[in-house]
Amino acid sequence: MTFLRPARPPKQDTTQPVKNLKRRNYAGPLMASPALILLFAFLVVPFIGAIVMSFFRIQLGSPRAPRFVGFEQYIRLFADPDISATFLRSLGNNFTFALVVVPLQTVLALGLAILINRKLRGMTFFRTVFFMPLVFPLALVAVIWRLIFARDEYGLLNGFLGAISGGLIQPHDWLGDANTALGAIIVMSVWQSVAFQMIILLGALQGVPKDLYEAASLDRANGWSQFVHVTVPGIRNTLIFVALLTMIFSFRLFDQVYLLDKSSSLNIEATQTVMYQVITTGYDQNNVGQGAAMAVVFFIIVAIVAIVQRRLVRQEGGVK
Repeated sequence: MTFLRPARPPKQDTTQPVKNLKRRNYAGPLMASPALILLFAFLVVPFIGAIVMSFFRIQLGSPRAPRFVGFEQYIRLFADPDISATFLRSLGNNFTFALVVVPLQTVLALGLAILINRKLRGMTFFRTVFFMPLVFPLALVAVIWRLIFARDEYGLLNGFLGAISGGLIQPHDWLGDANTALGAIIVMSVWQSVAFQMIILLGALQGVPKDLYEAASLDRANGWSQFVHVTVPGIRNTLIFVALLTMIFSFRLFDQVYLLDKSSSLNIEATQTVMYQVITTGYDQNNVGQGAAMAVVFFIIVAIVAIVQRRLVRQEGGVK
């Protein structure tokens, strides 16, 4: 009598899950590599270059080779009365601009996003109109607002105020007056860039589940209660991202000041920013090393402010 041996089950390929796991592990870095390469090329490399240049005395177009001066540029930045006073004033203008623009632009962008999120006839047209300032070249925007803020009676703003007041309000030099120059740039910047934050917040609003609003309506919640308890929690992470992004863009303020300074009588002391001082020091004054030292110190300050803001307002479900 022969005994039949039970058939052995087929061997399972235990290496397949490992292979799939390895593929998943490589997929993330592979897809992120283009962005990482660009960040390294346009952020890390220039910052390292700025650190290196800050230790040298460099003059563009000079036959003399760059001379190593160590920490002299950083010492002059804080010890030289003229340089330190201008740098601190520029830094103060940056913080003033950011303290006004970040809450103002975020609230305005949220209001516009809620407005154009409604399903009304012709809303596509209004979305296009609100987004149009972001498409305009900044040089064109500067020309438009230079005409608006012109100091004589032919300026659009002065003409409007004079017309509605019957000539009681006299023409004002909005860009030349130290009390209104920075405010004029704030208005111009908010008008030109609020559409970018508006589009981001509009996408977040459209991602809030409609069921939550229906449940709030059944609980007899009015519009304000729905906004506070449904809308804001639903877009909280996006609001934090928009505020952080607006703060970084605010510290980058340069183009508006430069263009208005070159095309009109702008009060530069009241509007000069650190980025403007870095460019003028490096190229107009031909002191690249000093400009690089300012850029390095400013980068560290902005990084600290961003980290503090990120710690104070943490995103839900994100990295703490």
